[in-house]
Amino acid sequence: MAGTLKIWVTRPLFDDVIDRLREHAQVRVSAQDKAPDAQALKQGLAEVDGALLGLSDRVDADTLAGNTRLKAVANVGVGYNNLDIDALTAAGVMATNTPDVLTETTADHAWALLMAAARRVGEAERYVRAGHWQGLRFDQFLGHDIHGRTLGILGMGRIGRAVARRAAGFGMRVIYHNRSQLDASVERECAAHYVSREALLAQSDHLVLLLPYTPEAHHIIDATALAAMKPGAVLVNIGRGGLVDDVALAAALRDGPLAAAGLDVFEGEPNVCAELLACENAVLTPHIGSATEATRRAMANLAVDNLLAALDLGQQAGDPPSLINRELKRKR
Repeated sequence: MAGTLKIWVTRPLFDDVIDRLREHAQVRVSAQDKAPDAQALKQGLAEVDGALLGLSDRVDADTLAGNTRLKAVANVGVGYNNLDIDALTAAGVMATNTPDVLTETTADHAWALLMAAARRVGEAERYVRAGHWQGLRFDQFLGHDIHGRTLGILGMGRIGRAVARRAAGFGMRVIYHNRSQLDASVERECAAHYVSREALLAQSDHLVLLLPYTPEAHHIIDATALAAMKPGAVLVNIGRGGLVDDVALAAALRDGPLAAAGLDVFEGEPNVCAELLACENAVLTPHIGSATEATRRAMANLAVDNLLAALDLGQQAGDPPSLINRELKRKR
């Protein structure tokens, strides 16, 4: 029977996964898959002991002001730029995310975008559907090779390394830039070589962005960076919206130097700037990098594991498996 603790699930999830919470607590699930406004989020969090959050649910000091009940929030996603970790820590609220379980699936989607953009799949598919195809032309939809080319990765975390490992099958040279260079053993595993950011931009035939969003990373790919990229390069952003100046990217797709782009994330999403929508050489997907049923189930279950542990419920009691503000770990 459910206890006296209350949990809010701010977006609909798999019913059988939410049932794991209902065994231990009173659970309210929002009916719509839509971010609550700031006031609704603040009020809702003040009434519960824990919450499962979507990546658009912004929790900061204002949201937490006056809240003496909340003990934990669990992001259903690996990113957590929607969470003010300092404010949560100061309030004694555990914050968690869902790393690892989406690594391989997201790396798959990075490659789907890269290949679709480089080979002009989106343009060609729209051409066929519109009834324009009248027969084979030798120079029709000429794209850019992937095999044997240089793959650049900006942000060499778990997903970046998974993207790099896949490049071996295409005989690619892999270069990367990160805040710090990886251990030599990890570089060997990925067959990747560390270079400066300037060299990464200049040498990459295909550049994949996998940075977390931070204020310092805002528009790290701006008009200047785009101008420094290799002519005919393909850019893939599967990290976070805001890493790229989308208006500048549209100009680089229209006027050069870029040949194409594959984008799963956008600044201000779900809104996409009109200039990008007008670019036929951009492949656009609606933030679905982790969108397979198996992976989304794994994410939801890990978020539940995190919340149950943070609230000392059932067999999951203890430190959450993926606690972000580790200074709140319980003393043994």
